[in-house]
Amino acid sequence: MVEKKDMYGYELVEAVSKVVDVNEGTIYPILKRLTNEGFFETYLEESKEGPPRKYYHITVAGKKRKKEQVEEWISFAKSVNDFINGSDKK
Repeated sequence: MVEKKDMYGYELVEAVSKVVDVNEGTIYPILKRLTNEGFFETYLEESKEGPPRKYYHITVAGKKRKKEQVEEWISFAKSVNDFINGSDKK
């Protein structure tokens, strides 16, 4: 989602929660770790509804890491599906 547009933390929590049962206490530490590892950059933007919001922007390293993780997931999911279906082909 952050690859399409920069998002603030709560906005990410809401979007992810529509797909996976997750809460803020799970998402914020992940965002902090991804930022510390250089996969995200953050910036503050004024909000009309309260204090400034911290927005997350994916970096080039983050896009590369996402691509690697997606490829790894596809391979893993294929292996699991093959196992479930009784195939021993690789």
